[in-house]
Amino acid sequence: MNVTEWIISIMEQLGYFGIALLMFLDNVFPPVPSEIIMPSAGYSASQGQLLLLGVIIAGCIGSLVAAAVLYWVGYRCKHDSIYRWVNRYGKYLFIKEQDVKKSLHWFEQYGHRIVFFGRMIPAIRSLISIPAGMSRMPFWKFMFYSGLGTIIWTTFLACVGYYFGENQQLMHQIFNRVSHVIIAIVVLLVAVVLYRRYRRKQQH
Repeated sequence: MNVTEWIISIMEQLGYFGIALLMFLDNVFPPVPSEIIMPSAGYSASQGQLLLLGVIIAGCIGSLVAAAVLYWVGYRCKHDSIYRWVNRYGKYLFIKEQDVKKSLHWFEQYGHRIVFFGRMIPAIRSLISIPAGMSRMPFWKFMFYSGLGTIIWTTFLACVGYYFGENQQLMHQIFNRVSHVIIAIVVLLVAVVLYRRYRRKQQH
């Protein structure tokens, strides 16, 4: 049984709870991708097995619960403890110490807005919550940005599956183009932040 078949099997057995559980896993275990979970759930809704709104709500709940858990891990644990844990167990989650350090560096360099865009980028979505906690970002602000990004991304994926689920090739083309747009926006955001810092240094 491949990943897609396993995901569909979980949704068939557990319904909305299964979607929430899978999206929780997506945030803590990157090899379980939301790009398969939510379109599959959206397609099930188009067949009358689930409600599209219920699919979106379940997906958002699962993602945000995982984000909150990972945030508090980053907030409560010392940096060295997190790095030791990642070095010991990260290989099972496909996460390395350098990935966490890189995410923390990005977070500190480019500000809280990266949380919003990070919720829509594979791998970064799984990593951004821990650095947010490590840097002591206010929890309400973290959840606000996470909520916005998660609702947009989850709704988009579910709707693509709902309207284009029978055309796999077109669906993958849409994912690729949207992913490129999001990455371009993040690059632009980084460029703007760096330019502003450069201007401030020049003024001083």
